Amino acid sequence: QVQLAESGGGAVQPGGSLRLSCAASVSIFRINFMAWHRQAPGKQREFVASITSGGNTNYAESVKGRFTISRDNAKNTVALQMNSLKPEDTAVYSCNANVVESGILNVYWGQGTQVTVSS
Repeated sequence: QVQLAESGGGAVQPGGSLRLSCAASVSIFRINFMAWHRQAPGKQREFVASITSGGNTNYAESVKGRFTISRDNAKNTVALQMNSLKPEDTAVYSCNANVVESGILNVYWGQGTQVTVSS
């Protein structure tokens, strides 16, 4: 069982920055894949960024060049640095972890953290 806890959300003006953090209850060396997703009001959840245990990253086109995902193995956290924020980035951001346990892929989700970009 893996528990995930997001933090770092808040309100910021357009052009500002926020850093989200996702803390895992287990060593992230055990986690094959972690990602951030977001869901805006009235919209479906969408992929934002991911990072594998090997450090390979992937980003949605809408955030490339503005967002950076990273892992801190010592702190068992994955961070999402968000720069040049736009109003359309407003959403609840959630992290997920894919963990292979006893040969079975389990997918875990955090509760999410609100990000609001508004002037």
